[in-house]
Amino acid sequence: QPPQKKKKRPDNEAEAIKIQAWWRGTLVRRTLLHAALQAWIIQCWWRQTLARLQTKKRQEALECFARRERAATSAQAWFRMLCIRRRYCRLLNAVRIIQAYWRWRWRLRHCHTRGDFQGSYELTANQLQLRLEILLGSLTCRITDCIPFPIKE
Repeated sequence: QPPQKKKKRPDNEAEAIKIQAWWRGTLVRRTLLHAALQAWIIQCWWRQTLARLQTKKRQEALECFARRERAATSAQAWFRMLCIRRRYCRLLNAVRIIQAYWRWRWRLRHCHTRGDFQGSYELTANQLQLRLEILLGSLTCRITDCIPFPIKE
């Protein structure tokens, strides 16, 4: 048998095949473009979501830091207040004792007893100055002292 020759297709059938190939290519390119656009949209959305999450995390970290700083500042202020209050109470007690002695000596002086007690004090913002003079017969005792307050300025 002689080899059969392939049938030659008519021209309009070849053109139809070309048109169909072009159309399939167009459909494939359109589908690929559509998929690429969808992927791009998803990527943009994901980047925005990540940016929002990072902003939220930064804001939370900043708020946490500010809360810790406020708490530390409050604790330090409270501690300083307690220390200064303790010093103030000690000085107030010392002043009361000195005033009690002065009142006692004043009463004794008016009762014409032997001896004399004189003194003065000056209380400023950062120190207490005392000047006392006790006279008992021929003995004289002079006390001068300056007590600084360790208060931060």
